[in-house]
Amino acid sequence: MFKRMEIKAETDTYPLYLGSGLLARAGAILREVGLAGKVLVVTNPTVGALYLGVMVKALAAAGFDVQTVTIPDGEVYKCLDQLTRVYDAAAAGCLERDSMILALGGGVIGDLAGFAAATYLRGVRLVQVPTSLLAQVDSSIGGKVAVNHREGKNLVGSFYQPSVVLSDLDALTTLNEREFKTGLAEIIKVGLIGDSTLDAFLREHSAAVRRRAPEALMEIIARACAFKAQVVTEDVRERGRRAILNYGHTIGHALEAVTGYTVYRHGEAVAIGMAAAAAISVAQGLATPELSRATLEVLALYDLPATIPGIPAEQLLARMAWDKKVKDGRPRLVLSPRIGEAVVKDDVPPEVILAVLRRMGAV
Repeated sequence: MFKRMEIKAETDTYPLYLGSGLLARAGAILREVGLAGKVLVVTNPTVGALYLGVMVKALAAAGFDVQTVTIPDGEVYKCLDQLTRVYDAAAAGCLERDSMILALGGGVIGDLAGFAAATYLRGVRLVQVPTSLLAQVDSSIGGKVAVNHREGKNLVGSFYQPSVVLSDLDALTTLNEREFKTGLAEIIKVGLIGDSTLDAFLREHSAAVRRRAPEALMEIIARACAFKAQVVTEDVRERGRRAILNYGHTIGHALEAVTGYTVYRHGEAVAIGMAAAAAISVAQGLATPELSRATLEVLALYDLPATIPGIPAEQLLARMAWDKKVKDGRPRLVLSPRIGEAVVKDDVPPEVILAVLRRMGAV
């Protein structure tokens, strides 16, 4: 059971495969799409223990010359030091411009390995094999690759499209509950800002989604991927509409940075950011209180956080100034007038943001 989707990005079009059993077929699929030669697999110890052996076997059986590098697990390791380790492994493996870097893991691996692929030899081929729900619906699609800087998340990066994405649903069975829910936050986001049918499905079929029923997962992941693909096709370099995909992320990224990337998983921070964005939308008169109520309701269905206990509001606001969407020194917030819609605003008064943050528990 699998689907093949086409992702268009400027002059590039690449396939996304979504289904079961894809890891074991990875080598054959890469051959089918015209790839060959040397491949450097980048992973972490957690994912590597589960899937690296399967991946190496599949690639070797298809005739690929396989090298591997393992970086530590965690957002704090999406940094320049670990990027250098990937460059070192690429040099040791004598990668050439038609070689590949294959990202086997979640968003951290995908972002870091993707940025390495974009910059090593001024660009080698990139294959994304996301093993987390978050990476399957978000970071593996659209070509945004980056590492973090001490002043903020993803400040050092590029736009670089993969040659192919392989999203194996079987990998989701080994995610712990917290990691699974952090991916659900990005799917919920799509429902809130762009796909009211997905939003309704998430509310009506929450039991099936939470028990990871394959049919339910295929439905929500495919819809989330299709929406992101459509937005990316329209605005590859985030100069316009693509910014709406950052709903909940301006405050979410600030929350991650202020807490040193050690307290909140990305999806948890985004969930809190979406609760804040809905409240700001109401405070600005853009939406009715129903939007905030409905947002809190769907987050609660999946046990996602919606409060900011004990964190200084002023510190969060200051950190928002480092967000990539800042223009002329003003934060640009993605807000929503109603379920299924989003707009970008750069005129939200700081006192409105601070008031909402404090109502949510910030100090």
